[in-house]
Amino acid sequence: MASGARSFHQTKSDLLIGAMAFCLYMLMALAFFGFMSISNFFLRFINRTLATTLLTFWAMTFAMHAVYGGYDVGRKKSKPVISAMIAGTIITDLVTYLQLQIMNVNENNNQYLELFGIDLLWLFVCIIVQIFVIILFVRVGNQLYFHFHPPRSCLIILGSPVQEEEIREKIGRYKLQWRVDDAVMYNVPDLERRIDRADVVFLGSVPEGVKFALLKMCYDDRKDVISKAQLQDIMLCNARPAIVDDAAFLAMEYNKITLGQRILKRAGDVVISLLALVLFSPFIAVISLLIHLEDGGPVIFRQSRLTADGQTFTIRKFRTMIPNSEDEHFQTSITVDDPRITRVGAFLRRFRLDEIPQFYNILIGDMSLVGPRPEMMANVSRYKMELPAFVYREKMKAGLTGYAQIEGRYNTTAEDKLMLDMMYIESFSIWLDIKLLLRTFTVLTKKDSTQGFLSRKVPDRNIPNSMEEKVQ
Repeated sequence: MASGARSFHQTKSDLLIGAMAFCLYMLMALAFFGFMSISNFFLRFINRTLATTLLTFWAMTFAMHAVYGGYDVGRKKSKPVISAMIAGTIITDLVTYLQLQIMNVNENNNQYLELFGIDLLWLFVCIIVQIFVIILFVRVGNQLYFHFHPPRSCLIILGSPVQEEEIREKIGRYKLQWRVDDAVMYNVPDLERRIDRADVVFLGSVPEGVKFALLKMCYDDRKDVISKAQLQDIMLCNARPAIVDDAAFLAMEYNKITLGQRILKRAGDVVISLLALVLFSPFIAVISLLIHLEDGGPVIFRQSRLTADGQTFTIRKFRTMIPNSEDEHFQTSITVDDPRITRVGAFLRRFRLDEIPQFYNILIGDMSLVGPRPEMMANVSRYKMELPAFVYREKMKAGLTGYAQIEGRYNTTAEDKLMLDMMYIESFSIWLDIKLLLRTFTVLTKKDSTQGFLSRKVPDRNIPNSMEEKVQ
């Protein structure tokens, strides 16, 4: 009976959330075409321009849904869903607006392309209204979803006791989705009974020899499983089914970038980085002046970083910390409330503006727009000793953005960053690069994306200004 009641509530909530999603997307369209039709009266009637504009709008809406995930209430917190939907809606509006203005250049309307006329004002008002509607629908949608779906009971199966605190902390960020009721080692005698009581089973890093037995046990008991990704899992995540004669195989092909992909990726790097440097040039001048006025130190921070094939390059960023030491032993990671970060630097780091000079690294070929995180050389040797698979990151050129930069935080563990980088490398495609580039905008809304490590001894803020900064 309890299972039937849960199924009924789930069906009811799914229908309600689906109806809300439909209404939300329709309201987005009505807002855009309503405001645009104020000065484009022909959008009020059925005609070729309206049909073409509608097609563009809905094509972009579906594309942005594929990139950002859409109305994903119940699975994510409200803020990530809101920021993703706002980013997708703004891009949809801008592309459709551009298409509409191009179609307006004809003998009956404008003689030339007019991008900054009265339509732009109505577009701005439209976006404000859409943002308000998105916030309202996402917050109400999540409240309704969790009204029907209380937190699910979770069992954590550990490979070692030291994993428990980290996994509990990560699950604890999703209090509305999950509730940890039990955490045990994989070899306890009553494990099957504990699995039966749980709704969701989280598998930590357990020995490979027993992992299949645990998965089979959960499968037999019809339990949802969330397993900590290990390197072998990521290597097989994109394996395709292959039938050889009458036997089933999994084909894991070495993901080597083709010549065509290399050309497209490099062309995109050059074009986008060049445009970014031109568009950001006023900000570059203002930021440079603010950094110099604060303490008189250098504007640009330089440091050796690791990239493809074990090569190193000199990364360029706006300096966000007080001048420090040239000595390699001062290459330490940022901590929470780090006293070395300047006032201007704190603002730059919060909105990732300190990374603008990296577009120059991309332009000259040191980096790519998308790729593994460029790691400090001081960390590389230690990481390779602790994680021998760390060397696999060197299959691709370091990037400005990627899974590790978007989904991870500054203080994400080296192992988790490695897994995120490997997910990108093993799943590489030009379409994935486009998706990650577009998803990068949502990082600006994550306050904890630049959060430092909890504790590490760092130099005092009163280090003489004559000493060059070494860590950024």
